[in-house]
Amino acid sequence: MLSIHYRFLSGTALAVLASLAFSAASVLAQTTQPMPDAAMKMELRETDKDMGRVIKKLGELGAKPVSTLSVDEARSQPTPADAVMAILKDEGKDAAALMAAMKIAKTDMTYPAGNGTQPIRIYTPQGGAPKGGFPVIVYYHGGGFVIATLDTYEASAMALAKKTNAIVASVEYRHAPENKFPAAHEDAIAAYKWVIDNAASWKGDARRIAVAGESAGGNLAADVAMMARDQKLQAPMHMLLVYPVAGNDSNTASYVKNAAAVPLGKADMLWFFDKVLARPEDKDSPMLDIVGKADLKGLPAATIIAAEIDPLLSEGKTLTEKLKAAGNKVTYHYFPGTTHEFFGMDAVVKDAERAQDIAARELKAAFSADVTGSTTGQLQ
Repeated sequence: MLSIHYRFLSGTALAVLASLAFSAASVLAQTTQPMPDAAMKMELRETDKDMGRVIKKLGELGAKPVSTLSVDEARSQPTPADAVMAILKDEGKDAAALMAAMKIAKTDMTYPAGNGTQPIRIYTPQGGAPKGGFPVIVYYHGGGFVIATLDTYEASAMALAKKTNAIVASVEYRHAPENKFPAAHEDAIAAYKWVIDNAASWKGDARRIAVAGESAGGNLAADVAMMARDQKLQAPMHMLLVYPVAGNDSNTASYVKNAAAVPLGKADMLWFFDKVLARPEDKDSPMLDIVGKADLKGLPAATIIAAEIDPLLSEGKTLTEKLKAAGNKVTYHYFPGTTHEFFGMDAVVKDAERAQDIAARELKAAFSADVTGSTTGQLQ
């Protein structure tokens, strides 16, 4: 998910990164192959040193581009979150103790989805709830609709709960290829409805609700806001969209520039789409091609977080422009030298902490307005 070029890394580290770099096929159905050696040269440039440590560690753990793996292999290989944990261990830090110090309670539950149920994890700040209950963030994790779990993205969910003093309901959903598009989207709106109906039972204030997500989860969060509008459900007060999947054009400037990105390159995105789509024409659904096909009018204010070294950078910029053109309030925050997946890495990446602080500030501002638009001042 990251396309990195590091001047400060050793030759060995660069070799590890280069071994992870692959090109993409030009169409979704085409099989991806490694780039020729001559095309694998990586431009050297200054970038974020914290981020470089994570990418180097990910290579040391043996992670490979998902485009070269089977689905089972991709789901079981080391993740960027594992790389962060390994760095903390190298530094003599206890990751479990750091999480415990955040004082966030966790409760695993299920919600009705498809023909059964899916897990949902409720993160609740310890201490007294604000008047009326805690605000609620419905959070959707990334993983291209194919890989990753609630555990993979726990750092993001816990950070949002801590920094916003809100409950975070972290949603699991059906994955492709076992359950192809639009299964994940159906589960996403089902979870949103379930949270509204059940928030009060865990000290949540369903009137103050937001949606958030990373990558594929950012796509789900945006689509839930649109489905809530179209189905005349209670609207979320805010959308936090972190490097969201928002289009189907794999030839944008950032796809070209970051084709060999680690941990997410162009070939990896095409691999995900190949697993997700039930039919080739599904790629043109407004749920996937948000920037090209979706009606963006009448949506909540949005915070969009972008990473420089990410094939999804261009579509995040385009989404920002189109949301604004449709009359919505949007703030766009760009972090040079960071890669896809950086948001949950605040334990070792300073820019992740900054991004989380921005997201928390804008979510809290949204939650501080009551239904008439006045400011309550409850959330400090």
